[in-house]
Amino acid sequence: MNQDELKKAAALAALAEIEEGSIVGVGTGSTVNHFIDGLAGMRDRIRGAVSSSEASSRRLADHGIPLVTLDDIDHIPVYVDGADEIDHGFCMIKGGGGALTREKIVAAVARRFVCICDASKLVDTLGRFPLPVEVIPMARAQVMRELTAFGGTPKLREGFVTDNGNLIIDVHGLAIDDPKGLETRLNQIVGIVTNGLFAHRGADVLLLARADGVTRLARD
Repeated sequence: MNQDELKKAAALAALAEIEEGSIVGVGTGSTVNHFIDGLAGMRDRIRGAVSSSEASSRRLADHGIPLVTLDDIDHIPVYVDGADEIDHGFCMIKGGGGALTREKIVAAVARRFVCICDASKLVDTLGRFPLPVEVIPMARAQVMRELTAFGGTPKLREGFVTDNGNLIIDVHGLAIDDPKGLETRLNQIVGIVTNGLFAHRGADVLLLARADGVTRLARD
């Protein structure tokens, strides 16, 4: 199986995690696109979906899946999303697609976070994938100066603007031994909207696709 086939396998396995008659939280990215396509086959058995990005909203709408906003509900039973990296404690780096802030918001109201990914995303230590940081445009230079103190190399994601109208700075070369602590420290820098560490609100379930099938792992 190639990587796209593995992504699809993990995504389709997540359909079994969805509760009948519920609102589904939907993330962003290539693996999630497979999930959305699969979700279309059960759209008559769910009430609708809360999306974490404009791109996912368009794909959901194209499949005739009703879109719901967080103003209309107080919780989501299940949120399904991918990860750029995930460690054995189910902490993640997310934001390769630039939707990290909205993804964090939707994850915060979900009772369960189901992460879907292929086995290449499981790592012992986070940081090989550059850590995305969403930044208010006027704070870009100051935030980049602050980020150098954390031992990585910050680089502006050229030509990219988030759905919120902000910029992304990708921090390369980090070895993240304390994901929760770093997530907290980064969010204290003035001008940062949020960062791509999902540690305080990590995954509850990991559906990990390998060539021999999809393994379901759950947080202790």
